[in-house]
Amino acid sequence: MKAFMDKDFLLSTPSAQKLYHDYAEKMPVLDYHCHINPQEIAEDRRFENITQVWLGGDHYKWRQMRSNGVEEKYITGDATDREKFQKWAETLEKLIGNPLYHWSHLELQRYFGYTGHLCGDTAEEVWNLCNEQLQNKWTVRSLIKASNVTLICTTDDPVDSLEWHKKIADDPSFDVQVLPAWRPDKANNVEKPDYAAYIARLSEVSGVTVKDFATLKDALLNRLDFFHSRGCRVSDHALEYVMYVPAADEEIDAIIAKSLAGEAVSKEEELKYKTAFMLFVARQYNRLGWAMQLHYGCKRDNNAYMYRQLGPDTGFDCISNYAPSAQMADFLNALSATNEIPRTIIYSLNPNDDAAIGTILGCFQDPSASGKLQQGSAWWFNDHKQGMTAQMTSLANLGCLGNFIGMLTDSRSFLSYTRHEYFRRIMCELLGGWVENGEYPDDQKALKKIVEGICYNNAVNYFGFRL
Repeated sequence: MKAFMDKDFLLSTPSAQKLYHDYAEKMPVLDYHCHINPQEIAEDRRFENITQVWLGGDHYKWRQMRSNGVEEKYITGDATDREKFQKWAETLEKLIGNPLYHWSHLELQRYFGYTGHLCGDTAEEVWNLCNEQLQNKWTVRSLIKASNVTLICTTDDPVDSLEWHKKIADDPSFDVQVLPAWRPDKANNVEKPDYAAYIARLSEVSGVTVKDFATLKDALLNRLDFFHSRGCRVSDHALEYVMYVPAADEEIDAIIAKSLAGEAVSKEEELKYKTAFMLFVARQYNRLGWAMQLHYGCKRDNNAYMYRQLGPDTGFDCISNYAPSAQMADFLNALSATNEIPRTIIYSLNPNDDAAIGTILGCFQDPSASGKLQQGSAWWFNDHKQGMTAQMTSLANLGCLGNFIGMLTDSRSFLSYTRHEYFRRIMCELLGGWVENGEYPDDQKALKKIVEGICYNNAVNYFGFRL
């Protein structure tokens, strides 16, 4: 029996072990998509205890605590941090087979040197050990540096001042780049009741009064150029699905006027507006040399009772199985007609979409970038051993796995960089298995290039960051 999460954790063959320990393990981390707060980096926050860094905004953990029957006061409520940690420890011991079990223990091992296992009985020991180090050793910046991170892209609204990014960039004592990533969902969500209020804010910040599609585009251009001047090279969109319902600008003007007046827009009007919006911004990304990330396949905020209490992004989302791939192909084809497809990364929350994505990618590749269109790493409910293995296997079956840009944290926690290690071990196990099975030669020069590329080098080249 293997030891619990030892140095060869998830690495079952000599080839997998060699690929990981000789190549993957030493590679830096480029975290091109996350939700961490740049203010906490600028101020080099020091956390008071492990609950603050682990449970403060982690809806992954919240979902499992609810599944374990934990009262909400111990999750998002007014219980003490020590009480919340205890409830999490008692939940964790039941999560056999869940990636949270592995992520949590990788974090305990790598940052706190704890090689036991966290459960209800060991909670006090782990609480004291972690808190002593958090208070005396670890700050946000030291955690980033210890994780061998070279660059971070946060997630930022077009109206954001990006003041904290500037403070970080102007600070010579910290050499990790922290760049903004453009996330214009609020400007795209014409069907939301807060659309008019948001557009008023966009008008104020951009200096362009938005009253129709032309002025909306002018306001967005103002903010796009500002973000570009602050080093932004990545956009991100959360979509129900990648739609394509084209309409004339006059129709879009009428839809905008309707929403700004506080009137409800129909589903067809929403799709027309979002198609026009996405075509416009995609062409701007191509002009600026940005990469476009498309996240879709999520049905959000399903529990009306809890939504009224806690609001969005609190752990009540699920996979949606409605994503017409033909519309995504048509959307890309419309951009292709004028040779304006930006570098594009496509993520679906539904693993059943893997093959459709893989075949669509192959329709629109061109020599401007290796793997110009990418299938994003297994995302959210799929970032576990089975999901990652399935995503990479599908990509290998239908595309060029050697050009894959690899893992991202997609996290709000500064301890989540071990997810890159988790991914790299799974990737090396997959590749090593193919070598052991005679499906790929034991060509260490070629394998080294593939592994180091997927871990780090491909992302550096793909995004064009200066490191």
